[in-house]
Amino acid sequence: MNIVYAILVLGILGGIFGLILAVASIVFAVKTDPRLPEIVEALPGANCGGCGFAGCSDCASHILDGSAPVNACPVGGANSADKIAAIMGVEAGSSEKQVAFVRCNGGTNAKKRFEYRGVQDCISATKVAAGPLDCSFGCLGFGSCVTACKFGAMSIGPNGCAVVDPDKCTDCMACATACPRKLIVSVPAAKKVRVACNNKDKGKAAMSVCANSCIGCGLCEKECKKDAIHVENGVAVIDYAKCVNCKLCTKVCPRDAILPQATAEEKEKYKAIKKAQAEKAKAAAEAAPNA
Repeated sequence: MNIVYAILVLGILGGIFGLILAVASIVFAVKTDPRLPEIVEALPGANCGGCGFAGCSDCASHILDGSAPVNACPVGGANSADKIAAIMGVEAGSSEKQVAFVRCNGGTNAKKRFEYRGVQDCISATKVAAGPLDCSFGCLGFGSCVTACKFGAMSIGPNGCAVVDPDKCTDCMACATACPRKLIVSVPAAKKVRVACNNKDKGKAAMSVCANSCIGCGLCEKECKKDAIHVENGVAVIDYAKCVNCKLCTKVCPRDAILPQATAEEKEKYKAIKKAQAEKAKAAAEAAPNA
């Protein structure tokens, strides 16, 4: 009989505690916006951190509370932005595709102080006498960025310098975080003119360490008709809001530091055009007083 009473008491207590927990779960429940899981579903799930947040769930939370735009995810691109905009009931807006770009074209053109034989990793290489290159700004070429890229968009090019495949790049910028020299930046995919150098030394100092280094001569700045390129801290920098892809700067760069590199034939042809224009202007100036 005692056993029956014990079971009955336990049953009653269990029912009471269960009821208390059920009420507590309702009273203290954390309200979750039903749009949150929908936004997470619309994101690619890469959790790469390219949006600047801890992962896709964190990004979704910030989009939901308005502290991040609907197109915050560079990996998902326009597709994700459109889906999220529909969930949030807003316009997605237009966003220009961005891709990563390595501001170096040194590689085999850069001089070495010694041959590095250690762990094939850029960060490790910098621990040995600050790295094997004479250029303290150049790409080390050991592929830390390649390892960091989850989309197969990074590789080491034929000249030993890291390059980006724009078709695969999602602009997550994990490569930029992995680069100890901070050479990788985000640029508009549609703008093909890019300065492939980050050497802030000037003139002879820059020339002595790499055959392709920018020397801060300013010829590109003088030639640009759109005021889209300027020498800042010893190296040319492009203002992509003004750049129209005319490529005039590539034709006057004496160091081939601006991509796409102009061929010798293109440079000679451009020099001939400039010479003809100068002669025409001179002739017009001389004829003016007699008019």
